[in-house]
Amino acid sequence: MSVYDAVAPQFDRHRALPDDAAVTVREAVLRALPPRPRLLDLGAGSGRIGWPFVAAHDDYVGVDLSFGMLQAFRQRERSAALAQADGCALPFADRGFDAVLLVQIFGGLKRWRALIDEALRVLRPRGALMLGRTRAPDDGIDARMKQRLDMILAGHALPAEAGNSRARAELHLEERAAAVREIDAAHWRVTRSPADFLQRHAGGARFSTLAPALRASALGQLADWAAATFGNLDTRLEETHRFTLRIFTFAER
Repeated sequence: MSVYDAVAPQFDRHRALPDDAAVTVREAVLRALPPRPRLLDLGAGSGRIGWPFVAAHDDYVGVDLSFGMLQAFRQRERSAALAQADGCALPFADRGFDAVLLVQIFGGLKRWRALIDEALRVLRPRGALMLGRTRAPDDGIDARMKQRLDMILAGHALPAEAGNSRARAELHLEERAAAVREIDAAHWRVTRSPADFLQRHAGGARFSTLAPALRASALGQLADWAAATFGNLDTRLEETHRFTLRIFTFAER
């Protein structure tokens, strides 16, 4: 079982990329690789990044620990090649993929070194490991609400959380890679409100592991702060969100 199984049916409602942004991300990935690459999407989830690859009949395999998330992916793209597996013990032979995609999977991941080692094991020589994530503006509603929630929850770490391991994973990869580059793969305009953020995080996978009383208290404090800060929980502001890719390539191993 995965903590994401319970949130899988509504995951895309709050966290999906716009369709044109997902298509643009696919195009950016393919431009960075040799023709007709074999791709492994490690942490494919509901397919918010992977579905355009499947729709275009690319050589794409999606892996996730959550069966519920893979079911959501399958409902969107029936022909998707998907596998339920632990990213630290992949059911694939050595050097089988030209690129491994790791999209927003490092937050709170304790075994990030084992996952990277496994991703590199299945990567072909001179292949690319691609770390992707969505970025909101630092002064936007999403970023400010997340920062305030972190302050409220200080001293109440989520049971499965060991701090965001992305920065440590990136530093580890920088030390091992032959080359590193970053690209803005897509950007889009969205409208956000404090109420949107509260609704998303009330059903978030890791947030849902908190004790009910702590969840209710944290969301109540956050709602009070947001109402005072933004004037109203339904205040809507437009933001530009970006999807960035950090591409790590490796010499012969």
